[in-house]
Amino acid sequence: MLVAVTGARGRIGTILRARLADRYQIRPVTRAPAVDRGVIAELADADGLAAAFRGCDAVIHLGGAAATDAPWDRVLADNIAGCRNVFEAARVSGVRRVVFASTNHVVGMHEEDARPELYELGVPRVIGLGDDVRPDSLYGVSKVFGEAFGRYHVERHGMICVCLRIGSVVAAPDPGDGPPGTDVWSVTPPEVRRRLRATWLSHRDCAGLFAAALEAPVRWAVAYGTSANPRQIWDVAGARDTIGFVPVDSAPAWLWSSTGSEVAE
Repeated sequence: MLVAVTGARGRIGTILRARLADRYQIRPVTRAPAVDRGVIAELADADGLAAAFRGCDAVIHLGGAAATDAPWDRVLADNIAGCRNVFEAARVSGVRRVVFASTNHVVGMHEEDARPELYELGVPRVIGLGDDVRPDSLYGVSKVFGEAFGRYHVERHGMICVCLRIGSVVAAPDPGDGPPGTDVWSVTPPEVRRRLRATWLSHRDCAGLFAAALEAPVRWAVAYGTSANPRQIWDVAGARDTIGFVPVDSAPAWLWSSTGSEVAE
């Protein structure tokens, strides 16, 4: 399978290029400079994107403004107009499947209302696909648009689209993948680890999530993606049922108490 990846120089794009190269032919699509075996195309250039996607079986769309505090002009240009250009370029190029990198921030206000208790072990509250979208930022609003635009292309143009509401993918290596002291649990502040225990998506599971989305026998799906953590705040079981994603990693349960102290069980 030949897969174009927009935003291939970003955090998730870098992970996918490294971890999926043995399963797929990856065509990175980036702003200048290009990466190995990649092509240069701007999200604002629909024709350039169409040329970049030509011959591909699928597109993974990661490109755009990724910060939750991104200003409106960037959100509009990169995440709304740019998203439109990606889907249209995929359509005119004959690409059958688009995997759209959505975000948990499309339901972020549900989380805001329930925190910090939402992150505790044993709390039954889970945010699922049946809950209304409640974006917590302009970034979240733009991802709601992307999901809707993907569904439009499924209904009107026969495209296959899988939208992934991705959890927390951190820059630090997965535990055991880097030098001592560089894994996520060593470098993340205790107050952040409390949420991370429930939302973490390891690099290995991130690659597995996107691979599942590329291969799932579905026309349309929305799925939450995290590792098999001891606390789940989103309905990640739906990802198993709809696209067959089964995570293999898990955030350690022992890493903190309410004061942030670390005591191994």
